[in-house]
Amino acid sequence: MARLYSTAPALLLCTLAMLFKMSLSVDHVPMLLWSTQRSQWNPDTAMHEGHVFSAQELTVLLQSLFTQNYRNLVLFLQDRLSVDDFTYLSESYGNKNPFQNVQEILQSSPSSLVLPAVDCEATKYLLSFLQESGDWKLTNVTNLNVSQLEMNASEGNLLVVQLQPLVSGLKEISTLEAIAENDKIIRKVTMDLQERGIHFSVIFTAARPSRISRRTNVVAELRRQLMATEEEDDLSYPPLNMTTGNYTCILFYASNFSLKANSSVFVDLTNATFVTQNVDISASECSDSNTTLSLKYTKPVNGISSLEIRFLMTNKFYEGSARQWSTLDSVEIIQDGEKFAKFNVSVISAPAEYSFHCQLVGTSNLYPARLVPANNEAKNWDVFISRLQIQGFNIENNQFSYASDCTGFFTPVIWMGLVTSVILLWILTYGIHMIMQLTTNSRFDDPKGPALSVPQAE
Repeated sequence: MARLYSTAPALLLCTLAMLFKMSLSVDHVPMLLWSTQRSQWNPDTAMHEGHVFSAQELTVLLQSLFTQNYRNLVLFLQDRLSVDDFTYLSESYGNKNPFQNVQEILQSSPSSLVLPAVDCEATKYLLSFLQESGDWKLTNVTNLNVSQLEMNASEGNLLVVQLQPLVSGLKEISTLEAIAENDKIIRKVTMDLQERGIHFSVIFTAARPSRISRRTNVVAELRRQLMATEEEDDLSYPPLNMTTGNYTCILFYASNFSLKANSSVFVDLTNATFVTQNVDISASECSDSNTTLSLKYTKPVNGISSLEIRFLMTNKFYEGSARQWSTLDSVEIIQDGEKFAKFNVSVISAPAEYSFHCQLVGTSNLYPARLVPANNEAKNWDVFISRLQIQGFNIENNQFSYASDCTGFFTPVIWMGLVTSVILLWILTYGIHMIMQLTTNSRFDDPKGPALSVPQAE
């Protein structure tokens, strides 16, 4: 009996440790819900600290959406969001609160609920669950002008708004501006519905967390670890490889690979390309001088039946450098086999024996490597690629070669260091010059001669 009592605390501690470790390994995102109807969400839905809402619990919670008198639901989907963003971004920039409109709407709504942690597996299939659970009229809000939509109050209406993506690797100030823009979109859509006198409920969530918590082995091994930056969990999957025979001729990797059509329809191809590999690359071609990576997707999102993306690369000899260079010349997008968009590429080149890496590649002017629209159809697309690494020639051992980065030598940090050094050098030179201008007296007292007498007037 004594041995039984002595082992009980040990078993309890082991069980708690295992549960704690399992809770840390679950990726979760926040979910904000509010409604124009009172008592829509049960205020007693309290969660203890560290609780992660599972898919089953979320299903039970959302059952009230299918039994209410009016059935109008607005779903705001963002690619990345964490509960820490609400405090970190708000406190880091003083009075500039990127979630100001969302916070005001939550406070003024008759009924609201905030779930700090919802399992990403639950939010991943949230849209399909809503479509299957209720007889909804699905509408993708593209032009953000809800007042022009025809909504039948007797039927269920599901409005889906894909918010602007937060590309991984952007500076914090750019992330802040993107979240603030999404905050304005949420306010605009909800205000349009309220002005029309339509009762509705809102769900605001994301597909993945924006920040990944520290690794669980730090807790398990009970040791300190110096972390200069927070690593994303996107490095868990291998790059996409195109093989010809027994060797690999193309390697392609990105931590975020997404598109936006007509500034409204958001297409996230990251999981389909690298995780599930639900992509057809059979049309890709490899040779010593030209390589084409063809990525074909079937029904990536509602409204697009097929999508093909091509990366066209060449390998040429340049006499100026006396060596071979590989260059990504253009990127092509073919939608539904009809709409053809072409982008010219700048700054994406490397020695033929190297791979190419760049933190941000896309159509934005802020990116170091840009995709410039080459025809009118390309102007309807926005491309977001973060942490791109690609190699189309001279691949050995099925691995990337040494990477040539797109970042220039004179980065902003280097320029700041040079300017500061010049200012300090100028101050030092001025100080030495002033010291050299100091002069001493030309005459002194002779200790062997009579002392100098200075008569004083009485």
